[in-house]
Amino acid sequence: MLTVSSWGRLGSWPHDAVALTDREAIPGALAARPGSAIAYGMGRSYGDVCLNPDGGLWLTAGLDRFIDFDPELGRLRCEAGVQLGQIQRFAVPRGWILPVTPGTWMATVGGAIANDVHGKNHHARGTFGDHVRRLRLVRSDGSVIDCGPDLRADWFAATVGGMGLTGIVAEAELQLMPVAGPWLDVETFPYDDLDGFFALADGSEGDWEYTVSWVDCLAGGRGRGIFMRGRHSTERGRPEPAMGARSMPFVPPMSLVNPLSLRLFNLAYYHSGRLKAGRSLAHYRPFFYPLDNLADWNRMYGPRGFYQYQSVVPRGTGRDAVGAMLAEIARSGEGSFLAVLKTFGEATPVGLLSFPMPGVTLALDFPNRGPRTLALFERLDAIVLEAGGRLYPAKDARMPRSLFEAGYPRIAEFLPYRDPKLGSAMSRRLLGD
Repeated sequence: MLTVSSWGRLGSWPHDAVALTDREAIPGALAARPGSAIAYGMGRSYGDVCLNPDGGLWLTAGLDRFIDFDPELGRLRCEAGVQLGQIQRFAVPRGWILPVTPGTWMATVGGAIANDVHGKNHHARGTFGDHVRRLRLVRSDGSVIDCGPDLRADWFAATVGGMGLTGIVAEAELQLMPVAGPWLDVETFPYDDLDGFFALADGSEGDWEYTVSWVDCLAGGRGRGIFMRGRHSTERGRPEPAMGARSMPFVPPMSLVNPLSLRLFNLAYYHSGRLKAGRSLAHYRPFFYPLDNLADWNRMYGPRGFYQYQSVVPRGTGRDAVGAMLAEIARSGEGSFLAVLKTFGEATPVGLLSFPMPGVTLALDFPNRGPRTLALFERLDAIVLEAGGRLYPAKDARMPRSLFEAGYPRIAEFLPYRDPKLGSAMSRRLLGD
């Protein structure tokens, strides 16, 4: 048995783990194994979508090979355990880049598909699944299903965002996006309240590929913060920045994120952002993946780990709902310094259970302080539910089933595509299996 945790480090549990390293052998391996299991790549999901305590895990990080690349069309075929960083390092010097990428490049292609991840440019490019042309799915009975947006599209829609429950993704073909180089033109603006945020977001989405903001969740419902927008630059020839040299070397006995450190950090970050306002040139790595510059940063939350709470609410209710959540967080004294606020575009989700919807999304990290943290989440749940929103399963470790069912109206369409021998702690919590 292998003891495994997810990125939130809320606990670690024994798993019967089997490594997959040969994609041709996956059908036989799945057909021969009894009991339930779930795929586990790099463990970058925050909650329990990739965990199956006392059950089976299929370790997919060894499926890490490129299969084919068309340099003229930007089509990459690769195994599901390939990390997004491998693709970026290979593709950007050749004039291509992933069209959509989440906040870490250490996630795998299979994980990006299973969670239908999004990035800073949903308004322009949709989700990761929008750029998957084909995928090969292996079922637990050994059968193989090739699918895509124009081939067995029903299986494709169930698998993209399907939390790894329709089968094991063995390989995928991705459409990359052309770029002139690794640099982005960036503009940074402070904003004083949520009205300022929405004005900046609405004024940027027509001309800027990427938009994102940090919000000070301790400023009450006011919602002051720092807004950034970026687009690819034609700049060439500059030396690339060094990244990844620092790490959090140990787990402190208690969380370093506490009311005092939060207030000091948020105050310093906001005023530093005001001083840095204006135009700059940024390399794509620190712009897309700022936290990857500190390895094992999740250790700073101490031995009890942390939760991430990410919601999306419709635009019509978004201003009031986000303000209500920020006010509730400020009253609770819990707080988060990794607080991200951004808008989603109008694109129709690819997957039956894809998270994004037209509206505004707020993502926050909270140290695990037990019942008081969970009580705060219940109050935030009520705001999200009333606003007609939903939570992100890839980040979740405690969403009640009732909120999942209210937020994902296509669950009944998804269930016929579930693999009977694939299950996780999350599927048991949210789907009742």
